[in-house]
Parts: sequence; structure tokens; C-alpha cells
Amino acid sequence: MTVMGDPWRQTVCEHGWIAPEWAAPANVRALVTTRGGGVSLPPYAGLNLGLHVGDDGIAVRRNREIVSALLPGVPCWLDQVHGTDVADADAPRVIEPVCADAAIARRPASVCVVMTADCLPVLLCDTAGSVVAAVHAGWRGLAAGVLEAALERMRCVPASVMAWLGPAIGPTHFEVGDEVRARFVAADAAAASAFVPGHARGKWMADLYALARLRLAAAGVTQVTGGTLCTYADQARFYSYRRDGVTGRFASLIWRVS
Repeated sequence: MTVMGDPWRQTVCEHGWIAPEWAAPANVRALVTTRGGGVSLPPYAGLNLGLHVGDDGIAVRRNREIVSALLPGVPCWLDQVHGTDVADADAPRVIEPVCADAAIARRPASVCVVMTADCLPVLLCDTAGSVVAAVHAGWRGLAAGVLEAALERMRCVPASVMAWLGPAIGPTHFEVGDEVRARFVAADAAAASAFVPGHARGKWMADLYALARLRLAAAGVTQVTGGTLCTYADQARFYSYRRDGVTGRFASLIWRVS
């Protein structure tokens, strides 16, 4: 586990980014960027890493260079479509970005990354530190089975998998319709516990963190941490599509160092 005296962690803190606190093996590193340290102008002010949101492309590429300077390799950037495809971050990339909503890596220096601005980023590794994965898990991806798809590609005993739930829109801000609740409850009656009545008839406040934990538990993954950071509530640090509409994207990254 990375200690507070680690120069890498100190550099991350200086940028105002987040190094997840979890019991991952020593050869696994993870990072969540924030709005801090970038060159984008309003409304993307800060470290916007999304090329698809209307920001100046030169600024976004500079922002990506800032992040890449702390990484052992070029991240496997994804074209995320709320699906269940899983990219191989170890594979040579002829086309960039790769169309997928998760990525896995077994080789050192292969960096998995997902970008979000309310959807839930989930970082995965095994206790041996032999494989890592990053998953873009908004409600559509969760319902479609993106977590299960990533776990299948990891080819690990579920009990050996560790998961960290990154910053996402919190349960007091994420209002959805009847159809969203019905889809989850139809697949698992226990999912009803992740919804409370919303502000209008037919609306529900949804807990993405709880839904992810239920999905992971059903798949046999019980070592789950995180799920405490709300993108909507923390405007200073995080982009939020629900809050701002036109906004940037931050990144959640994971890789092996040996």
C-alpha cells in the first residue's frame, strides 16, 4: 500500500488530485484527477480531459499531457457509450480512442482510464496485483452489466477482487424515473433498497454506490471501498453534468508498476 511519504503520492496531493485509500497491493497505483492543475477556460475551468465536450482541443491535450507526466505510459483513452465492451489496455492501439466502457491491463505501465462527470468510476484489481481494470458505470452501464463484463475479462476468483468506488453523483442529487428503478428491481429485488421517493410522482432518488455494491456482491466481490465523494455537491473539485450541463470530464486511472 502506498504510504504518505511516497513522492508520487505527494505530487498527486500537490495537484489536488486523489490517490484512493484502499488496501490494494503495493504494485497497483490509482489516481483520480480533479479540476485542479489544468489550463481549460470556463465553463470547463481546470483540468478538463474530455475532447468530446466542446472545450478547446489544444487545452484538453495540454491537460492530458499534465496527467501523463505522472504516468508510466499513455492511458488507454476510451470512447464511452454506456455499454459493456471492455478494452484491452495492453493491446497496441491503432485507433484512439477505443470504443468501450471499461479497460483491463495485466502488463506493467499499461494505464486503464475512464472519464466521468456524475457516472460512477469503479477501479478494480486482484489481491495478487496481477490485473487491474477501470469501469465507467453510470446507471445504464450498471443495468447492462458492465461490471460483470469487466470481472469476466479479469479472469479472477471473485473473492480475490478488490473494488474502489470513485466520485459520482450522490444519492441526494440523482433523481431518476420509474423506468430506471423498474429495470434494476426486475433484475434484483434487493435493488429497491437503493431508491427512495423523489421530488415528484414517478421520480426516485437513486444511490449509484449502493447499486454498484449490490452488483459486485452478486458477482462474489465483497472487498469494496470508496463511494463517499459526490460530484454534484463538490463543485470546487469535480465536474458534474447534472449540475452544470456544459462541463468537463475528470479521469479515474489505474495501472500496475511491476
